Amino acid sequence: MATDEESPLVDQNQNGTQTLNHSRDIHILSWAFLLIFLAYGAAQNLQSTLNTDGDLGTISLGILYTSFTVSSLFASSVVRKLGSKNALLLGTTGYWLYIAANLKPSWYTMVPASLYLGFAAAILWVGEGTYLTSAARSQAIDHKLHEGTVIGHFNGEFWAIFATHQLVGNLLTLFLLKDGTEGSTSGTTLLFTVFLGSMTLGTFLMAFLKKRDNEETDEQRDSSLSFYSFLISLWKHVITPLCDARMLLIVPLIAYSGLQQAFVWAEFTKFFVQPSLGESGVGGAMAVYGVFDAICSLAAGRFTSGLTSITVIVSGGAFLQCGILIWLLNYSVPTGVLGVVYPLLIAAIWGIGDGVLMTQLNALLAMLFKHDMEGTFAQLKLWQSASIAVVFFLSPYISLQAMLFLMLVALILSLAAFLFLVLKLEKAFSSNHT
Repeated sequence: MATDEESPLVDQNQNGTQTLNHSRDIHILSWAFLLIFLAYGAAQNLQSTLNTDGDLGTISLGILYTSFTVSSLFASSVVRKLGSKNALLLGTTGYWLYIAANLKPSWYTMVPASLYLGFAAAILWVGEGTYLTSAARSQAIDHKLHEGTVIGHFNGEFWAIFATHQLVGNLLTLFLLKDGTEGSTSGTTLLFTVFLGSMTLGTFLMAFLKKRDNEETDEQRDSSLSFYSFLISLWKHVITPLCDARMLLIVPLIAYSGLQQAFVWAEFTKFFVQPSLGESGVGGAMAVYGVFDAICSLAAGRFTSGLTSITVIVSGGAFLQCGILIWLLNYSVPTGVLGVVYPLLIAAIWGIGDGVLMTQLNALLAMLFKHDMEGTFAQLKLWQSASIAVVFFLSPYISLQAMLFLMLVALILSLAAFLFLVLKLEKAFSSNHT
């Protein structure tokens, strides 16, 4: 009996060298996403100015995020069936096809590519959240570390490296489209060819990830082929989480995280950066946004250890964005040095807010919903992509002031719901330990 009891400890010690692979996999995952999204992020920023015929660029993004929203409904089932690593590899194909479509942009290439990318993106991001959380838990178990701390550190590293895609991608765009070549065929062809190369390298790098999912049994594999079982899985991983009061109180903050990202892409650059810095200054402002997003993601991840730290960090980021939204409601385009400083300052603070939300939301969901990672991260991408789609479709029809007021109300309500959740969780924790 003693031998049986000691065997698991011996196995863990023997596998001690493998614990380094958990960190190694996060390094690989982070750099692969950087290579993929430095291309996609820059391409997304260019859509409203590059593909202007019939608003093709903006409409294609609206279609993309609508497809993303619908696909998030069943993404968890697909990821559970494929395994998170295979889901990650499948997800990259949509981004590759979208960039390829930009080489010959038309309604016949961009719309199908956007529809498929919405599906692939849902699979990719649910796979990412599942894979990262699985790696963090393995690291915590093998090293006997606090799970929340490891989840925070891994999320901090991932989102910090990921956020630099705005810096690298926009600087690359500025370099390759310099001297006014944005509208030229040769300039854009070269740019998107380089982007395809970057995405191919990112996909190749992702192939080196260690498979983390348990193999399904033959019985499970056979049952997964049933349409009925698919519907049951869909209900379990999409509808059931919404019956949990904790998830319902987090959903407003998830939705706001999507709203604030889309606002930067669709409204901030158009109304606040371009009038002061010109078309060429958009890339510079987005690069500043990316730098502060990355720094804040890394710092927030390092300070994350549990619910209390998440509460403090989220509240701080929310108050920063609240202040910026109030400022923008009364903003007038300045001249001189302030005309350069203000847009860059706003971009920096907005990057801090985004870094806070992305790291802390992922860490919070990983800590609270341990038994259904695929379904949990499907909820995250479902509500984020839905709110992003809303901004892209609404922006042509409502005023900037109305959009800012909508953002401010959404932020206040989502923060209130989040703080109410924290109070409920702390009260439940105290009751269990009295």
